[in-house]
Amino acid sequence: MMQRTKRAVGIHRWSVIVALAVSVPQAGRALPSRDGASSLRIEQNDKAVSIFAGAGQVLEYFFVESPRKPYVARLFTPSGVQVLRDSPSDHRHHHALMFALAVDSIDFWAEGEGTGLQKNRSLSLRDSRVERGLETAALTQRLEWTGGPANQVLLLERRTLIAYDGPALGATLLTWQSRLQTPPERKSSLLTGEHYFGLGLRFVESMDQGGHFSNSEGSAGDPVRGSERLTAANWCAYSASADGHRVTVAVFDHPSNPRHPARMFTMTPPFAYLAATLNLWKEPMTLAAGQDLELNYGVALWDSDASAAEIDRLYRLWVESAPARTSR
Repeated sequence: MMQRTKRAVGIHRWSVIVALAVSVPQAGRALPSRDGASSLRIEQNDKAVSIFAGAGQVLEYFFVESPRKPYVARLFTPSGVQVLRDSPSDHRHHHALMFALAVDSIDFWAEGEGTGLQKNRSLSLRDSRVERGLETAALTQRLEWTGGPANQVLLLERRTLIAYDGPALGATLLTWQSRLQTPPERKSSLLTGEHYFGLGLRFVESMDQGGHFSNSEGSAGDPVRGSERLTAANWCAYSASADGHRVTVAVFDHPSNPRHPARMFTMTPPFAYLAATLNLWKEPMTLAAGQDLELNYGVALWDSDASAAEIDRLYRLWVESAPARTSR
């Protein structure tokens, strides 16, 4: 596991996106910049890919099944504050920043007997280049979602991660892009799930208390149970103290996504959680053979209690910069 590296606020500004591809680089390989001036670089070992901006780490992504799904294990603010918590004792299946649904009644969110497995099939890394005025670097993975008595392939996923560096960002930004497809040998896949299934974040323990949620609509949301709420919003943010440092973490929903704006799930106490959902608990979705479902979400981190205006500015910049569709 790589050690956290601190960096001064304001020196590095970037964003990140997750993408899928085919070849697997050698373990431990570091991708050098093409011209020697790039600030972004990628390193890989036998279980994880890390993205760095200069000397500071941006994120660590576990591309192997750990134990049943790949996920972003660590994510850092521009100054180097790590905000994610992986597999806490109260919910071992909460893996930091993860994406999961239920497919044909097989639960890929939980872990244990009868739950599904997101199986790594291939991985590739792309060196830095300039896109739309921002420096980018990419990680690409293909996954098979397997489960059921015969351990069938129920769903195919192409997952995309691209990291950005540029002075206009003012924050760490991650775009998580997942293209879901029904395997060709199946007629359809039924997507369902609990009200919190989707792209979810579990925060470090120090963020569980004393924080507050905000969203693009200024809405308190619809109560589900206890402190849990669902709010239809372009973005939803959580501000709290992470080990003594004030931070804000926001999730963005791209206008190209089905059922936009997303139903943002929020809760605290007993712990803080934030997720972008498709409202599948009330509106199941059938994905027919030959169809694909592409989802684009953003995750942004600030070293402050970011204002609604700051969050909305970055949301609009992200919408312009994030790819709405990827090639097959």
